[in-house]
Amino acid sequence: MGLEQRQRQWRWCVVVFMVMITITVSVSDTHTKQVSRIAFGSCSNQSAPQPIWEAVLDFHPQIFIWLGDNIYGDIKRPFKLFGRERTIGPWKNAPRFIPSSEEEMEAKYRKAKSNPGYAQLKENAEVIGTWDDHDYGLNDAGKEFHRKIINQKLLLDFLDEPQDSPRRKQAGVYASYKYGPAGRDVQIILLDTRYHRDPLGSDGTILGNSQWSWLERELKGSSAAITVIGSSIQVISNLSATVHPLFSMESWAHFPRERDRLFKLIADSKRGGVFFISGDVHFGEITRYDCAVDYPLYDVTSSGVTQSVEGVVPPFLHFLVRSVAWLTPSTMRVKGPNCRYKSCVYGQPNFGTIEIDWDSHPVTLKLKVRDENGIAVTGINTSLVELQASNSEDSVKVGHDRRHCTLEVSLPWIIRYRLTILVSITLAVLLLVFIGLVYTAITVFLKGVCKRKQE
Repeated sequence: MGLEQRQRQWRWCVVVFMVMITITVSVSDTHTKQVSRIAFGSCSNQSAPQPIWEAVLDFHPQIFIWLGDNIYGDIKRPFKLFGRERTIGPWKNAPRFIPSSEEEMEAKYRKAKSNPGYAQLKENAEVIGTWDDHDYGLNDAGKEFHRKIINQKLLLDFLDEPQDSPRRKQAGVYASYKYGPAGRDVQIILLDTRYHRDPLGSDGTILGNSQWSWLERELKGSSAAITVIGSSIQVISNLSATVHPLFSMESWAHFPRERDRLFKLIADSKRGGVFFISGDVHFGEITRYDCAVDYPLYDVTSSGVTQSVEGVVPPFLHFLVRSVAWLTPSTMRVKGPNCRYKSCVYGQPNFGTIEIDWDSHPVTLKLKVRDENGIAVTGINTSLVELQASNSEDSVKVGHDRRHCTLEVSLPWIIRYRLTILVSITLAVLLLVFIGLVYTAITVFLKGVCKRKQE
């Protein structure tokens, strides 16, 4: 072997060695970097204005978490009460939502990814996420959806998931991430509530056997100081129990056995510092359940980046939406002076934030829902001490006495259905007034006709 060839081999060895060092350092930074600022959001229509990214950037998150409906990939057809294809009414014969083609989904993802505010966020923070129904491909869809394999690839491309990632080989987009040194580590567990989900009303499974086995390994494996579980649909709240049949919202409460299994798994894992983040419902709120484990379980719901319940009605009717939120009974919602509105529901575009003060004693957490200007509209301050299991029987007993232990389905019917009752009475009164006005008009008209005939 000549001297020149040996020199080339030596140079290649040096290059390979330097690359290996760089990769090792990079991976080490990813796992040991202390995380103290996390933002999250959901429900972002790629075709709508997205001014909220400026506020997200001003928060300076180290991580941003998508919680689903990252695009609106399916096609929403207009309301049609009459005609050949009727999408609403008792004689409905056509679906309101239909799937997009693969090319259409790709185009929508490209549009979302090219938004200047979002592009800047990707430069400044690590972006991770899961999906919900509209980026899964079809409104309210579950395991029966036939395009889920193709759409899984499109979502992972949108998230810049590496080509050799296990997420590209498994059935579903669930994933787990760990950040920070031991004692100051944060684990983020993202669930897939679509790929394996049984039909609504079946009380079957949400996660499926393979995802349940994976989740058990994650929760019973090496622990973390803080564990954030991301679910595209709400875990704790069950507003459908109190607004049915006026409205219906997906949540874990539609699958009570699955939710009980999730709570039991968390309790059996003996983990402290666990809480949920969720999206889907087009409003922000914070809910709490005191009787699942030996400390309060919180669910911070942020929805959405563009989609909101107040956004679908004219501004002069916003007071009506807020009144409905205030009248709707909720045993799980956290209410207090930190809320912008009395209901502690925020129905305009919003995003969620997690702030961790590792240097305080005890370690404190600020969980907030923020508006388009980055101002908190509801939130709680808690600590890792409060999110730990207690061996004291007295403390557990106190927890069970709190209002956050009564499920919405357990409320007396007069309270549970008060919104439906009020709306029904209002509609009945309006109908009677309308009938009275029609009757009066007809009576006046007939009297006038009779008078003219007599003349």
